[in-house]
Amino acid sequence: MRITLAAALALSATVLISTPAFALTQSEQAPAASPAKPAVNLNTATIDQLETLPGIGRKTAERILEHRTKVGSFKRIEELMNVKGIGEKSFLKLKPLVIVTPPRPDKAPGD
Repeated sequence: MRITLAAALALSATVLISTPAFALTQSEQAPAASPAKPAVNLNTATIDQLETLPGIGRKTAERILEHRTKVGSFKRIEELMNVKGIGEKSFLKLKPLVIVTPPRPDKAPGD
């Protein structure tokens, strides 16, 4: 039985790709499609919405609302680290999940 060069190369490539050393690990594979979770707006979120964030329990959610009431709306998400219980590590986990938009005025200018 004779094997052509092309067949030998194709067989070699198949063996290499199927060898565990060349297999992609779970983290290297494309992530499964999941519905995108909307970001939580720090200036409008309720306690229940804040509690959906990782590491944010009832007390911390209450502190975020208290901070928003006392200091005013968040201008930058980094201000979240001014809330007791949220340090740099916690903030880095929350950063991609939160946004800050300015509060909407009750009246349009000129009304």
